Amino acid sequence: MIIKIINSVLILLAVFMGFKQGIAMISGKPEMTEMFEKWGFDKKGLMINGAVTILASLMILFPKTFVWGNFLMAAGILMIICLQLFNKDLKGAMIELPFLCLNLLIIYLQHPLKS
Repeated sequence: MIIKIINSVLILLAVFMGFKQGIAMISGKPEMTEMFEKWGFDKKGLMINGAVTILASLMILFPKTFVWGNFLMAAGILMIICLQLFNKDLKGAMIELPFLCLNLLIIYLQHPLKS
């Protein structure tokens, strides 16, 4: 029972962070635009990435799309880690690692409402 509560909190945290980052990408926040422009993303690419991030975070909420949502979210984070490493930004890549691990932990613990 306690694990389900902890996992529920972790899921809500991941959804909140994913939704917040997705909104920042779609709205073209300067820090997001700057980070993604150095990797060759234009405004449209950033908006698409933001929409996929929001979609993935919402998919995590539902048991039937839970794994796919986490997979999409983890893939997006892994893409950012790879792009950071491609630019030799080890600090930037290390900052993303806990978020990747959060999605993997949530998948391991499974959806709390799964029957």
